[in-house]
Amino acid sequence: MNDHVASAGAERGEPEDPRHDTDGFEALFPADPTLPETVHLHEAVQIADEDSDERITAKLRSQGVRIGRGMILPRVFWPAILVVLGVAVFAIVLPDATDTAFSSAQNWIVAHLDWYYMLIIAVFIVVAVSIAVSRLGRIKLGRDDDEPEFGVLTWFSMLFAAGMGIGLVFYGVGEPLIYATVAPKPGWSGDQAELAGLAMAQTFIHWGLHPWAIYAVIGLAVAYAIHRRGRPVSIRWSLEPLFGERVKGWVGDVIDVLAIFGTVFGVATSLGLGVQQISAGMAAIGIVDQADHGLLVILIVVITFIATLSVVSGIGAGMKWLSNINLSLAGLMLISVLLLGPTLFLLQNLTESIGVYLANFMAMTFDVGAFQRGEATAWFADWTIFYWGWWISWSPFVGIFIARISRGRTVREFIAGVMLVPTLVGFLWFSVMGGSGLFRQLFGAGDLVEEGSVNVEHALFAVLGDLPLGQIFSVLAIILIAIFFITSSDSGSLVVDMLASGGHPNPPTWSRVLWSVLEGLIAAALLLAGGLQSLQAAALATALPFSVILLLMCWATVRALRVDYRVLDRAERMERVDHLTAHIAEDLAGSFDRLPEVGSYIDDRIDYRLSRSRGLRGGEKRARTRGPDRSCGSSPSIICARIARSDYDPAITGESSEERRTGPGTGRPVEPNGYGP
Repeated sequence: MNDHVASAGAERGEPEDPRHDTDGFEALFPADPTLPETVHLHEAVQIADEDSDERITAKLRSQGVRIGRGMILPRVFWPAILVVLGVAVFAIVLPDATDTAFSSAQNWIVAHLDWYYMLIIAVFIVVAVSIAVSRLGRIKLGRDDDEPEFGVLTWFSMLFAAGMGIGLVFYGVGEPLIYATVAPKPGWSGDQAELAGLAMAQTFIHWGLHPWAIYAVIGLAVAYAIHRRGRPVSIRWSLEPLFGERVKGWVGDVIDVLAIFGTVFGVATSLGLGVQQISAGMAAIGIVDQADHGLLVILIVVITFIATLSVVSGIGAGMKWLSNINLSLAGLMLISVLLLGPTLFLLQNLTESIGVYLANFMAMTFDVGAFQRGEATAWFADWTIFYWGWWISWSPFVGIFIARISRGRTVREFIAGVMLVPTLVGFLWFSVMGGSGLFRQLFGAGDLVEEGSVNVEHALFAVLGDLPLGQIFSVLAIILIAIFFITSSDSGSLVVDMLASGGHPNPPTWSRVLWSVLEGLIAAALLLAGGLQSLQAAALATALPFSVILLLMCWATVRALRVDYRVLDRAERMERVDHLTAHIAEDLAGSFDRLPEVGSYIDDRIDYRLSRSRGLRGGEKRARTRGPDRSCGSSPSIICARIARSDYDPAITGESSEERRTGPGTGRPVEPNGYGP
């Protein structure tokens, strides 16, 4: 590009800009044919906030997105919706067969691929942390001058609510209690206190850095593609550094279809857990006598309707408002349980649990129960492997959602925010809620374990019921779960809709409603087919193919960031040279004013060298010009060339364009190099 600029200036008879002097410039910045001028797409094809739907559609098509009628991507929309509808109909018509099919798939995955799931989760942690602490972490997710779209508190609350809100409430009291009492992990030994510490640490593993590393990997890849590169909101573009133009074809279609499968079944799992606990809470406070399938279906219908209204309202009006309410309610419940419950024990539990977690982090990360065989297989199927599958299937929509709300943040800030803040909040939540359950069982009423099992849905309301104003807190818990339900369905439906619309940021309302209804339908169908077991199996089965995409995404992201860093580094070095040479030129020009004899001496030396120059035939040649690089000797230097900018640069000389054309204060024409005859 610099060569083209220099050539154009020469054709117009303008002085050659020393900044385009290739002799000295390429010495500092050697040309790299593999390095692009910029990583950003041209602004003319990037989607802007003020663009109309018609203009957005035109820009998507200019980037290779084949949008059809109704603003949908036919090769993604129809395969995805037909498969989802088929599963829902099959589960409703043949519930037993559906339960058997999903359970068989789950058993096979746990029996043969448990090691694979454990390894890839560790890989995601290593990749995310390595990028954050490396020099790549300073790259901004957006233009270099972009500012964050949401405030820090709102951003954290949206991350937290979309990531795993329902699960925290559902398992908050029951999970540590189960590990410490009725179902310790195979291979554990020790007294009750040791088992309780290990139970808290294992819960931290399931809800801490490990799941949020998955979200960080996919969220970073998508955020880089849409904010830094300028691509549409779609999973396929995160793999462009690997597949290139092929992401515009069938390869990209398959990627987006798999992402839709994972999102729909991951959201359905969360919705199923949510309505189970809502029904348990209603029974605990006396609204209903017993929670049955009919009540669960009614709850799904009602809350899906509310979630659909939130989807239609858009992310700004719906999700931001609900997320802030949710964070406030969750914080109120957490603080209330901490202050009104066994406060000292809960704080001690937090401190001790973090220590046990850190001490066992590596062992628990890679533990697959290789020496416990049969009993370990069942335990991992119910817990760790299920969680990893659930988080992976949940990751497409969480990744896209957190990417969309993270424009303007650096890579390091993004990874730190996504991994650390929700992890620390999760630690606090489980230490307080889970610790309250452990305290009640071990030092209090001891009624949470009945007939060798823990009723997870009822455990939360049993703990809240013992507090002052326990009924009020139980009602708040039901509202909290319902809002988590709505935010999960809201963000999931919006993301699926964008994927099915080729990355359109404002997909059509009819398809938003359709996907929201389908998520509720899948949740109801799987609950009727086999309850929690079917939900777990569906999440794990859909996670397997998408896990391969996540691994490819790690490779693609590192590759893209390395190229971006080289482009950014080159631009910064060029800018530093510009500042340095301008500073030297300014100082040198000032020296001429303060010491006229220096300028006279230099002029005499230049005139002498010009008078001694000879032509091709050996005779002396009278030089008509004195170029800006003549004073630099026989060895071209970029510094000398840039110092000479003072001969024509108005930023240094203070001359107007007319004075540069005619000669300062004389009105006489000057030669193209800036000097008179």
